[in-house]
Amino acid sequence: MEPRFNLFTNDLGAKFAKRFGNTSMVIVQSELPKATQDLVMLRVSQINGCAYCTDVHSKDLAHAGEPAVRVNLLATWREATVYTDAERAALALAEEGTRIADAHPGVSDETWAQIRKHYDDDQTAALVALVAQINAANRLGVIVRQQGGSYEPPLPEPAPAAW
Repeated sequence: MEPRFNLFTNDLGAKFAKRFGNTSMVIVQSELPKATQDLVMLRVSQINGCAYCTDVHSKDLAHAGEPAVRVNLLATWREATVYTDAERAALALAEEGTRIADAHPGVSDETWAQIRKHYDDDQTAALVALVAQINAANRLGVIVRQQGGSYEPPLPEPAPAAW
């Protein structure tokens, strides 16, 4: 399958992408653990079939040192023993908040109670925003057929030179 359109090379698309990306900094800089953020983004991207986002988030997790078993078992997280109770709550929220169109009743009271048990107000706000944002990003990628497979995680910042 060939990409349909490159939002980044179109003036309006590039402006939108820049502003859309900037809003994610609020989530990235939150107290929500980075591994949880990446696991949620990967799981939602798997559900939505966004090859580019699945590529990015699986590679970012590996690059950050996340054990392969946690990345590889994510699609079956309910039957896997490698996720914390807090991560399970976040993954349940991600799935229920993503599958709304699949006749799912939305986020269940049970899942919400687990979120509130494991996350404070700021982390909860970050999770809700993250699920909404990655769903939007997935839709952009799927609509234009953004390809997966070529993403390379950024190199670490070089250490400052010693004087």
